[in-house]
Amino acid sequence: MSRFTHTISASIVAVMLAGCGGGSEPASEIVSAPDVTPADLVLRGGTVATVDPAIGNVEAIAINGYQITSVGTNDEIAVYVGPDTEVIELDGRFAMPGFIEGHGHYMGLGRAKQILDLSGVSNWDEIVTMVAGAVDKAQPGEWIFGRGWHQDKWDSVPEDAVDGVPRNDSLNAVSPNNPVALGHASGHAAFYNDAALAAAAIDDDTLDPPGGTIVRTPDGRATGLMRETAQRLLSEAIGIYEGRLTPEEMEQIDRERVMLAADEALMHGVTSFQDAGTTLEGIEFLKQLEEEGNLPVRLYVMVRRASNEVMDEVLPQYLMLPEGNDFLTVRSIKRQIDGALGAHGAWLLEPYEDLTETDGLVLETVEDIERTAEIAVKHGFQVNTHAIGDRGVREVLDLYERAWETMGVEGNDLRWRIEHSQHIDPVDVPRFGALGVVASVQAIHGTSDGPWIPSRLGDERAEATSQPWRDLFNTGALVTNGTDVPVEPIDPIASYYASVSRRMVNGERFYPEHAMTREEALQTYTLNNAIAAFEEDIKGTLTPGKYADIVVLDQDLLTVEEDRLPNTNVDITIVGGEVKYRRGM
Repeated sequence: MSRFTHTISASIVAVMLAGCGGGSEPASEIVSAPDVTPADLVLRGGTVATVDPAIGNVEAIAINGYQITSVGTNDEIAVYVGPDTEVIELDGRFAMPGFIEGHGHYMGLGRAKQILDLSGVSNWDEIVTMVAGAVDKAQPGEWIFGRGWHQDKWDSVPEDAVDGVPRNDSLNAVSPNNPVALGHASGHAAFYNDAALAAAAIDDDTLDPPGGTIVRTPDGRATGLMRETAQRLLSEAIGIYEGRLTPEEMEQIDRERVMLAADEALMHGVTSFQDAGTTLEGIEFLKQLEEEGNLPVRLYVMVRRASNEVMDEVLPQYLMLPEGNDFLTVRSIKRQIDGALGAHGAWLLEPYEDLTETDGLVLETVEDIERTAEIAVKHGFQVNTHAIGDRGVREVLDLYERAWETMGVEGNDLRWRIEHSQHIDPVDVPRFGALGVVASVQAIHGTSDGPWIPSRLGDERAEATSQPWRDLFNTGALVTNGTDVPVEPIDPIASYYASVSRRMVNGERFYPEHAMTREEALQTYTLNNAIAAFEEDIKGTLTPGKYADIVVLDQDLLTVEEDRLPNTNVDITIVGGEVKYRRGM
């Protein structure tokens, strides 16, 4: 049994048994008792889900500075109301710990707000039209960027599509002189026009790179679709284009991305964000912003794209643990063993049902990730490895065990993670709990991708392996939650609804036997994410002494009818005792 099982189970039971708050009248005229320091901020008159098993649900909460001072009934908290205390009347609304985004891409979210948003298109023609509009506004030679398309969610694809994805002929017609780069929603493929391919000197004879595919027509012509690591063939050309900007201009763009991402996060009640991969240079930039006081959301950042040799040398100087009202933590490494199912890049134990010549792609070798694991043990860092396919998940579990044995450590205490954990062979499910490996899932992926997953895996394999949350819980695993934004919108309510309903966009339920309870889903988005980042002592519950990171919703997630959950609004977001967002203001 996992070392976390008892804590998780106790918390769930306590929340289920806790009352939903009584009918005490707000004590608006009561002044704080002489021996009590008045609070800076009080929230009262609602249902406050603390997610703390020793407390349960209460009515009110008092805050001083960036920390919670006390929680309890309206009458108990009334003594903290002084003449200068700001009081927020909940008026029956639902307050809870701020949502913790368990896996996302912070700067990617900001960038997604600066480029073409292709997430809502219905077909290829709509994309071509959007690109044509962008070209009309662009200077000659200026690159056009976009992200968010997903061919399996379109209402149709062109008849001459290759592997279910269009050729770039119509894109070339509307943008012959402006290079175009359009990222797949998953981030594991991208589509380019001929001008972009030419800028990178890619032609029909260019070889596929390890871990990537240049998709080609039957007669060998590059279609414009680049899977997985093949996207990197364009990196130098894009870098040259972006190099036209001065360092000051690039920094301004990055600062804008930080603020755009923060606005989206706070609007959706996200107070902490676990960033799944930032370069060492990017971490230096975020550190600068933290020192300036310009990080609006707490970040837990994973080191990405540094070689093992570099990490072995510099990791100690990048270790950043929470201190005080901290907004930047660095203590983990992100690796990636396979790609995404939608792009046929997830590494499977058996070939794809709809592309039988492949069982997926290995993006980073087992040996290289295993060496990273050994370096992480040496320097006290967590390892978080992307694995979506059942073969990828098994290989990561195996290499974690080997690394622990090599380094002579007990792995259960390290809280290493498998990011996504989307498709798990039933044989491997109990290993998560037994080894203490965190299943870092994004519930929204199951319902968003569910309608087309059987086409990739076949019905039997899809049912046996797809997001088996109930089995993970039952075998003692710690399960977390997130959105993988910008792959999906940064909307915890949508992912919470997916967690408890498994309802897909087509109205059907995606293997509903694995649905979470309301309490489990709430915990995956708060306390469990805090545990997965070693931060349960400072966040994840509304316990006195922890960060005053709070979200106020207009509906009770634990009691509202299931079909009304998606209509839940974030009314207020509080970070460190400061109101950072109010709906309608």
